[in-house]
Amino acid sequence: MERPLTTPAPASAEGARAYLDLLAREASALEFEGPILQARAAGADAATLEELEQAKVAALKVRAMLRRRARREAELSALFDTAGDLAGLRDLDAVLEAIVHRAKQLLGTDIAYMTLNDPERGDTYMRVTDGSISADFRRLRLAMGAGLGGLVAQTGTPYNTADYFADPRFRHTTTIDGAVQEEGLVAILGVPLRLGPQVIGVLFAANRSARPFAQEEVALLCSLAAHAAVAIDTARLLQETRAALAELSGANAVISAHSQAIERAADAHDRMTGLVLRGGGVEDVAAVVTEVLGGRLTVLDDEGRPLVGEARELDAGVFDAAQSSRALGRTVKRGDAYVASVDVGAAPLCTLVLRTDRPVSDTDQRILERAALVTALLLLFRRSVAEAEGRVRGELLDDLVSRPELRGLRDRARRLGVDLDAPHVLVVARHDGQRERAAFWASSQATLAHGLAAARGDEVVLLLPGDRPGALARRVAAELTASLGRPATAGAAPAAGPGAGQDAGQTGQAGEPGGGPVTSVAAAYAEARRCAGALVALGRTGDGASAEELGFVGLLVGERREVAGFLSGVLGPVLDYDARRGTALVTTLTAYFGTGGSLSRTAEALHIHVNTVTQRLDRVGQLLGVDWQEPDHALEIQLALRLHRLRTHMPDA
Repeated sequence: MERPLTTPAPASAEGARAYLDLLAREASALEFEGPILQARAAGADAATLEELEQAKVAALKVRAMLRRRARREAELSALFDTAGDLAGLRDLDAVLEAIVHRAKQLLGTDIAYMTLNDPERGDTYMRVTDGSISADFRRLRLAMGAGLGGLVAQTGTPYNTADYFADPRFRHTTTIDGAVQEEGLVAILGVPLRLGPQVIGVLFAANRSARPFAQEEVALLCSLAAHAAVAIDTARLLQETRAALAELSGANAVISAHSQAIERAADAHDRMTGLVLRGGGVEDVAAVVTEVLGGRLTVLDDEGRPLVGEARELDAGVFDAAQSSRALGRTVKRGDAYVASVDVGAAPLCTLVLRTDRPVSDTDQRILERAALVTALLLLFRRSVAEAEGRVRGELLDDLVSRPELRGLRDRARRLGVDLDAPHVLVVARHDGQRERAAFWASSQATLAHGLAAARGDEVVLLLPGDRPGALARRVAAELTASLGRPATAGAAPAAGPGAGQDAGQTGQAGEPGGGPVTSVAAAYAEARRCAGALVALGRTGDGASAEELGFVGLLVGERREVAGFLSGVLGPVLDYDARRGTALVTTLTAYFGTGGSLSRTAEALHIHVNTVTQRLDRVGQLLGVDWQEPDHALEIQLALRLHRLRTHMPDA
């Protein structure tokens, strides 16, 4: 009987090549049965099949070894990448998410997540998840010791379970079990995140189906957990370092700003001190303040009036702030204004108001307070000097008025910068109260004008250079009224120039030949007083004038009683017109007033037509003003007409 034809059995060398091909293309374990099945189908003998079986076992061992090495290489690569993430740590969340994602990939699980301990609440909360589908699971908080994660966090030991719900080792709670069930987890592996002896959290890998976790997987997850712990600690250290650097930077900025402020304050103090020593004034101190602090500065005196700056920037709040500043001894802020005020004996002396758009530090406020003190010292010094000089000037003026016969008056005046040989005007200003302020004002004015001033009861007396008594009297009345806040009335009279005393029949003081201006001061004082009294009597309180400006009243109060001057002031235009045109306006006026203001009787008296009288009187109105028939003006005109007639008949009058 013939044996059936069969395919020759593959040689062992061919089998080896077949398994090498399978290994080269990373075939599955099932495909390694292919060569044996082919040989068996080809009728290979038992020895050949045994040889192929041994080759298969060896190839599978090689395959397993290659897979382990590939897995280890992937794990090492993941750990290396994680270490790189730690080296360039910028965002902790990104690093932790990368670690959790790598755990999920390397262990081949459905989900990976990380929980961290919360020392304040005493539990564990979900920090990062990868693969989660349940919102409740991502918000889950685990009580210490509850569930697998709680047990890992409490004991610091890795735990894993192939079937969580069937594992009695864990303390199950409704909250945890509900979240795990909603996520569909079955197999869970958890390893601790350690920082030294302290457990700060747990890293998990979990499956939605039952599966065991090999020891290599536990070790790998522990390695990733160690990296995560290092990342968290590094982030904490970085945060603390950044916070410390920020704190140091802030402290350095504060110290630098404080140092600059101290240097600025010292510089401002030195400059203000230098100003005082060099005789600087309030304006110079204000300039230093605005240069150092910026803004706009207003300096107020004891009455709240600006010495520097503008009053329009002030309001009621500023004055309230000034009162508070004096009470506290510190700068007070009101809106955009910083107010520093100084008082002496509970009376305000000066107030500095700084307006600026930027905040003023405490140190810079001390500069403003120092400037207020320096300003107060300058004002006190100025006041003391003014009072001392005022007393000297007042004593000299009193002697000129009351005792002109004293020797050395000219020398005393010369030492004060007053030239008694130059034309002067003596002004007497009457006021109602505030004697001290009126005296201070008068002394200041006299010092500025190189004159003299004295206070006598409710009046101040000034001897000022000039030759226009009326204008000077009005200026003194206006300025003193503004200073006191109530009416002041001023009368003025000229104090004669050189030789005038001799012309007037005065003898001069002993030992000082030709002492005209000295001997004329007393007479000028008497005339100015009468002039001021006449203004008050005429109801012109608050006004100023000289005797020449009072019309016929001036004839009563003036020392010289200058009729010619009076006539010129009242009738001058009419007299000049008659002289130029050859008209009879003066005659017409005399007749008009003589007939009681009757046009018809004036025409009869002058033997002219009424229309002619009207035309002449219209011309008079053009020359003397439209009010020439008002009672006061008409009275002066009638008196002037009578004096003119007397002078016409008495040339020496």
